Amino acid sequence: MPESNELLRAARERTPSPNTPGAHLSRAELAEAVCAWLWATTDTRYELDGHYIAKLERGAVRWPGAAYRAGLREVLHVATDSELGFGQVGTSGPLAPELTSCSMAGMEDDLIDAGDQSVSLLALAEESNVGGLTVEQLHADIQRIAQNYLKVPTKALFQRSVAVRDRAFKLLGGRQPPQQTRDLYAAAGWALTLLGWMSVDLGRPEVAESHTRTAWACADASGYDELRAWVRATQHTAAFWQDDVGHAVDFALDGLRYATGTSALFLASAAALDLARAGRTDEARAMLDQAKRTTPDPSAPEVGGLFLCTPERAEGLWSDAYLTLGQPDLTLEHANRSVALFESAPHALRNHGSERMARLQQVKAHLLLGELDGAREGLTPVLETRTEYRMRPLIHRISEAAALTRTASYANDPKAQSLQATIREFTRHPATVQHPLDEVPKATV
Repeated sequence: MPESNELLRAARERTPSPNTPGAHLSRAELAEAVCAWLWATTDTRYELDGHYIAKLERGAVRWPGAAYRAGLREVLHVATDSELGFGQVGTSGPLAPELTSCSMAGMEDDLIDAGDQSVSLLALAEESNVGGLTVEQLHADIQRIAQNYLKVPTKALFQRSVAVRDRAFKLLGGRQPPQQTRDLYAAAGWALTLLGWMSVDLGRPEVAESHTRTAWACADASGYDELRAWVRATQHTAAFWQDDVGHAVDFALDGLRYATGTSALFLASAAALDLARAGRTDEARAMLDQAKRTTPDPSAPEVGGLFLCTPERAEGLWSDAYLTLGQPDLTLEHANRSVALFESAPHALRNHGSERMARLQQVKAHLLLGELDGAREGLTPVLETRTEYRMRPLIHRISEAAALTRTASYANDPKAQSLQATIREFTRHPATVQHPLDEVPKATV
């Protein structure tokens, strides 16, 4: 057990505190004063702290570096090191090394200074501006936004996604352990991916591209493959709604390289639809078969909501692919199955956006099969959609249904004309967000 340094403690306790009248200098205040004096006199920043002062007082360190000794002498108003209880270890007695005649001569202070600096760097290495609960909260916010999308007003969720993105990047500007850095990049990436998907839904897929480029960089920095997969899914969706079929196919197929969870089901289904739209019929059918055989890894972590592809969501995509392939009977079969699964799912887990799109596949299939009453029945729940949830893809799809009522087979049918008028009124009131859609990501990797 080292002998405590009572001289240093006594010198500190007789020096008045600059912050608390009537109190003596604390260890932290002493360390701060020494660092301030060293900065003023040497233009060098030192990381001396109260913990190191405690080591000196306990006698764990008997001979601090020259800079620290000079600073302590100055602040504590003493002339010599011995007045502070400092002495070189092992320099007395018959076994003391003869430093003046060995290769280390003249390096005592350098050696000790290097040790002191390593001690100061320990605090830096352990420093983190992020607590585990902070990272956990960011990811919890992402889950809530994804799971509440199209169930609560979009503007608030959009703004919350911006806030999560900005908070994550602000924290990344500080210091944290590598795993927390990866988790922060993941939080930023998920927030950007949400912003990208919402931008598509609100009619600005070109803005989504700005979000997803940065999201991809975050996904790479985080190393999380499921995030990579959903970024690619969002990029596919942005390309899809710009009629850029080639890039939509490329994004979906590339995303499959990373997908392990339900993103694999979504991307395979989306790729089948893209290939059908590109006229690559054989490849589309092969990809549909692959999608139907896809079994997501149940152990893969899922954000949920928007970033979850349930069987009913996949069935809706398959129905769209069969419609593109010119098979309305199979379109109706898969759309009916999709809607039935949605209706049997717990309300909290229903993806209302995908459900509405599946219902419109029902409507279009009925119209192509000459079943006007079935089309009207399938359309009724969609027409009940509140204005703030009437996203651009929904408006686009319902307009396609209206176009089918204007074909020659329905030219003089009053029911078809009534359906046209109803849809026309619905499309006059799409969802809008006044602000931040023109904003591209300010945060960069």
